Amino acid sequence: MKNAEQGRLLAHGTRSANWKKWGPYVSERAWGTVREDYSADGNAWDFFPHDHARSRAYRWGEDGLAGICDRCQYLCLSLALWNGKDPILKERLFGLNGHEGNHGEDVKEYYFYLDNTPTHSYMKILYKYPQAPFPYSELVQENQRRGPLDFEYELCDTGVFNENRYFDVSVEYAKADPEDILARITVINRGPELAECHIMPTLWFRNTWSWGYDAGPMNDVPQKPFLKEISGPEGSAAVMAEHPAAGKYFLYADKAPLMLFTENETNNERLFDIENAQPFVKDAFTRYLVHDDRRAVSPDQTGTKCAAHYQVRLEGGASQTFLLRLCNQEKDQPFADGKEILERRRAEADAFYEALMPQTLSPDAANISRQALAGMLWSKQFYYFDIEQWLLGDPAMAPVPEGRVRARNSDWAHLQNFDIISMPDKWEYPWYASWDLAFHCIPLALVDPAFAKRQLELLAREWYMHPNGQLPAYEWSFGDVNPPVHAWAAMQVYELERECSGRADFSFLESIYHKMLLNFTWWVNKKDAEDNNIFQGGFLGLDNISVFDRSQPVPAGGHLDQSDATAWMGFYCLNMIKMALSLAETNPVYQSTATKFFEHFLRIARAMTAEVRHGMSLWDAEDGFFYDALHLPDNRVVPLKVRSMVGLMPLIAVEILDAALLDRLPDFKRRMLWFFENRIYLRDQGHMACVKSPGVGERRILSIVTREKLISILAYLLDEAEFLSPYGIRSLSKVHEKQPYRLAIGGRAQEINYQPAESESGLFGGNSNWRGPIWFPVNFLIIEALQKYHLYYGDEFKVAFPTGSDRMLTLKEVAGELSSRLICLFQQDADGRRPIFGGNQMFQKDPGWRDLLFFPEYFHGDNGAGLGAGHQTGWTGLVAELIRQQNS
Repeated sequence: MKNAEQGRLLAHGTRSANWKKWGPYVSERAWGTVREDYSADGNAWDFFPHDHARSRAYRWGEDGLAGICDRCQYLCLSLALWNGKDPILKERLFGLNGHEGNHGEDVKEYYFYLDNTPTHSYMKILYKYPQAPFPYSELVQENQRRGPLDFEYELCDTGVFNENRYFDVSVEYAKADPEDILARITVINRGPELAECHIMPTLWFRNTWSWGYDAGPMNDVPQKPFLKEISGPEGSAAVMAEHPAAGKYFLYADKAPLMLFTENETNNERLFDIENAQPFVKDAFTRYLVHDDRRAVSPDQTGTKCAAHYQVRLEGGASQTFLLRLCNQEKDQPFADGKEILERRRAEADAFYEALMPQTLSPDAANISRQALAGMLWSKQFYYFDIEQWLLGDPAMAPVPEGRVRARNSDWAHLQNFDIISMPDKWEYPWYASWDLAFHCIPLALVDPAFAKRQLELLAREWYMHPNGQLPAYEWSFGDVNPPVHAWAAMQVYELERECSGRADFSFLESIYHKMLLNFTWWVNKKDAEDNNIFQGGFLGLDNISVFDRSQPVPAGGHLDQSDATAWMGFYCLNMIKMALSLAETNPVYQSTATKFFEHFLRIARAMTAEVRHGMSLWDAEDGFFYDALHLPDNRVVPLKVRSMVGLMPLIAVEILDAALLDRLPDFKRRMLWFFENRIYLRDQGHMACVKSPGVGERRILSIVTREKLISILAYLLDEAEFLSPYGIRSLSKVHEKQPYRLAIGGRAQEINYQPAESESGLFGGNSNWRGPIWFPVNFLIIEALQKYHLYYGDEFKVAFPTGSDRMLTLKEVAGELSSRLICLFQQDADGRRPIFGGNQMFQKDPGWRDLLFFPEYFHGDNGAGLGAGHQTGWTGLVAELIRQQNS
């Protein structure tokens, strides 16, 4: 029997009710993005800094605090706060830009995604607002003073939370129907004494009228929308919002607050010393409240931006609650059933997650999983970007700088994005990244397979994918190369939906498969420099993992054969085989394309592990490990003997073929065996695991690594002095802590050493580090690979865990151990401490903080502390799937 939330998902899927029309689609940062950058030098951070955000209209999308909007972002609702001391209203989250932080951009606020359902029928977020003046300048100056070897200076380090002198501000949203939304704002004074707080729920339109188009940039808004105060029911204030495309909405605010109005338009006078066309501009509420400028707001109670102004003075421990209702129908009694709707939707959210999660979960594990999935759902964002329009500029804009048509992303002029997309982090990375998104889709598929499938389909559509078949990487450089994980993610989502619901969506799989044929061809044509099945790809998402920047030309000339790029392509082949065989069960014609990828896989595996290229294999027989190989202009080939995740990636290129499946697909089975009989040079000669040799249950294996290579790599992988951390697999071997790898090339000495925490250099902006920390996506793939190897080798194959011990485990047990280590990053230990919080005693001990989780980008290689983007639930949300697997 379906619960209420599952019923809403079904109604949305059948288009009988548009339950996802409204959601948490407002970004947490729109300033400092490539979309808003019209500079001559491409310096997005300086062209549109945080200081401009309160005064300058955004061209491509809005931001806000705890915000929601419709899926076209015509109309937005979010929260603004003022503690009576700050120099500006808190309308958006503050953080350092890429030049200010000693480890790159970083949000300097504390907020937590507590709950969310896939239709956003119930959502809850918590923000911690200091009562002292927010230390904007101190955070910038101290982080600029610190170097790459220093810790970041965080908000809690400034002392503003001492003695609990802050407000807990929670915002809950509950939908009565798809276009009728209740909002409950609760403010609690956690401090010891009386404190003042101004609460300003803000409603506004995305600016579509200031850019010089008759009907907006998309020709969909023929007139300027407007807001105006209307007479509301007794005890409440009311506003009517009228939009040419979105229609008419009504906002009701209880307790009859004062309503303030202005325009969502740039304050040119403040920013550019140019007279404003009209007196009411975007930053009016800061001027009205902070600077006591009563002329800043419209006396006519009309505009395109408005706010309900509540002011409270709360004793220590006291709280106050405010209700709002946004709906497309007028209400005589908007709050009569408000509390009942909120409580019912919250109970339905509980029922949805209780049905989803294994009953054996501990309360702590259930809390981790639910907050992870809440973070995944809160990280949806309206993303709008038309490259051609952006390059040319708008009619009302000053002429764009000369040469802009050749600016960043100019070779992606076909790209037109206007969708709701899962973001890695709506503040630090408020733009999609193709390989991040692939991993997002795994936990998203647990709660909403339709949305997960839609995400994967989007990036393969013709207005995303390049005409040459390349998938867009991310807005800073759509042409960068990310690992080819899209096919894998599609297969994962397909199988998860089939496992959880019993539905096998062949049309989704078939559609993605055909798009991946285009993308695979792009890889083969563009990233195999010598046409020998050895691949290059640049940094491939692993940023600073190499001794030099792999996304740039080799310092001394030549090129780099990459173990990870080649392994990724073997992995890609195997996923294409798996997809083709799944499709062949209903359409036998796909057996022939499976054979094509089977042959390609054999060629890649042979090229990677056999000495057929200048006598040089990427496998080092002496060390028993894979390395990149540097090809120099004088034809020398130099192995880069860095023990890193690069050399572990060949492990993931493994697939198991079930005997029953092969029997059902006789054409593929016959062709597969024919290759081994008739393509002598592709026969197994110790270069790869042999598909002809049956394993447990008569299964067959396709793998780059043989049994002997597997044993050798696992000895490194499971060695605590190398890759094995108490919290997962490190990205770089700890052996390089005392034995840095050095290379003299191009007249320069290059070095890489083990760095378990933040990056010690500015490579790739300094806000990412693959030289030691633990990263969820690659750990997840390694765990999955070990599970597959166990299916083939069975319980008889055991390894020491850890290496050198007498504790012998099967590969399935090793996979379970690694999963447990990743999960325990978030779990309380016997002393009640969570590794992710590191040495932060406020989070470790304070009851008001210790159960509030964030899901960082990566983790300290030795102690598990969370690092990088603090709210990158994104791929770190994979912990929800690991918890499910462990308890199923």
